[in-house]
Amino acid sequence: AIIIVFLCLMPWAGQIYDFLAYPMLVALPAGSKMIATGVITPFLIPIKVTLLVAFFVALPVVLYQAWAFVAPGLYSHEKRLIAPLVVSSSLLFLAGVTFCYFMVFGVVFKFINNFAPKSISVAPDIESYFSFVMTMFIAFGVTFEVPIVVIVLVRMGFVTVEKLKQIRPYVIVGAFVIAAIVTPPDVMSQLLLAVPLCLLYEVGLLVAPLFARMTRAPEETA
Repeated sequence: AIIIVFLCLMPWAGQIYDFLAYPMLVALPAGSKMIATGVITPFLIPIKVTLLVAFFVALPVVLYQAWAFVAPGLYSHEKRLIAPLVVSSSLLFLAGVTFCYFMVFGVVFKFINNFAPKSISVAPDIESYFSFVMTMFIAFGVTFEVPIVVIVLVRMGFVTVEKLKQIRPYVIVGAFVIAAIVTPPDVMSQLLLAVPLCLLYEVGLLVAPLFARMTRAPEETA
């Protein structure tokens, strides 16, 4: 599925990279463009971006195939446990990537380019830009998995919801520490990571008890 989607998207690899680069291009001074310092970089980087997009587009098929392989060996209560986690974790990761692209990049790139001295010309290299974007996508995608982590910890009995509520102040501090490490050093981008992390933690606390009741095994119910 990934290969088929990739081959279908190949003719538009340049446009796909342009879409990825749009937040940076908007933040640059009028007429500025990104640069490519490698010989094959103008070809290789759009290919990598297109392959990544192909994976995201084909993700429903990939998840279905994985589920079709595992499901026959599971009990009914195990299916109720795993299926929602697989689907919701994938959707949350994509939500984190989407949030990063549409909300965070505009703030981050604008801050960076406004902070740059007037004596330099800002022309980011496309390979460095791709590396930075992937790092941010992974950071926000993983951050948005916080509700899944909370739900799994509660469901497996490692910790109770009450205990997680007690450590809420430490979680908030940890969220801002993680945001300060992962994001560029401007307050707004740090808030755009830390605040969703805290809110998603609260979502996990709300959903975890309900999920635990819905996925109990027969012997647990008895």
